[in-house]
Amino acid sequence: MKIKNSLKSLKNRHRENRLVRRKGRVYIINKLNPRFKARQG
Repeated sequence: MKIKNSLKSLKNRHRENRLVRRKGRVYIINKLNPRFKARQG
């Protein structure tokens, strides 16, 4: 999992990426390709 300041660029790397907010943190999750997981905050 990557921890980044800005997730906007990571979101565009794969069309299945979803931006999700959980417990005050912002995540990118990808069911098809989990290597694109990322967290902010």
